[in-house]
Amino acid sequence: MIRATSSIAVLALLSAPIFAQGVSWARFVSEQDYFAITFPGEPNVEEIVYPTEYRIELPARVYSLENRGNRYSVTVVDYSNAIEIHLARNARCRAEGGDGDQCQDDGPEDMRGAIVYASWNLMNRDGVDVNHYAHYNSDRVEGHNVRLTNADGSRTNATIHMHEDRLYIIESTVPPRAPAPGIFQISMQFLDDEYQAVRYDWVGTRLYSNGYPTPPRVDNSPNRGTP
Repeated sequence: MIRATSSIAVLALLSAPIFAQGVSWARFVSEQDYFAITFPGEPNVEEIVYPTEYRIELPARVYSLENRGNRYSVTVVDYSNAIEIHLARNARCRAEGGDGDQCQDDGPEDMRGAIVYASWNLMNRDGVDVNHYAHYNSDRVEGHNVRLTNADGSRTNATIHMHEDRLYIIESTVPPRAPAPGIFQISMQFLDDEYQAVRYDWVGTRLYSNGYPTPPRVDNSPNRGTP
């Protein structure tokens, strides 16, 4: 990912703190990127440019915090204009004399494959061993779960989701032999336009999958993931 100038989002650190392993955790809300998660402090926010699988660049933000040797981060990539960017590239290709597969539309595949590509990038990091890779969901929002042992012995647990055309990459990394900070991943919530946490219901075997019909919502407590 290509680093760019930082621009602080409109953010809020909400709710009473909770305590785990001697660390004070609090619910953090990003109104710009429509999510809430429990951080052990207020994260730094950095704007980046995210290169997709099919060679376009999208705006993204990284929310990150290091605490007692642990690192927590949420990367949010805005895919809302990805289709338009691909269409414009295809039009330029045809205007320059391209034809057929030279100017094929990769936009839908870039969108549908975003979770897989992000998972692959995690598993393809230098020196990592992949311990676990599986289908996953948070509040019935479809995703992947990747667990890695890094070259230095530290361990990374990552979940990847796509909701309302935003890709979310949630990572926690702990030193060797340290307990996994489970509260971080399980506290992740996706927010609607009124900044209320959403939770979907199963429809047979179907759950929320970005780009498909939205399943019905069920009640979701804003304090899920807290004692």
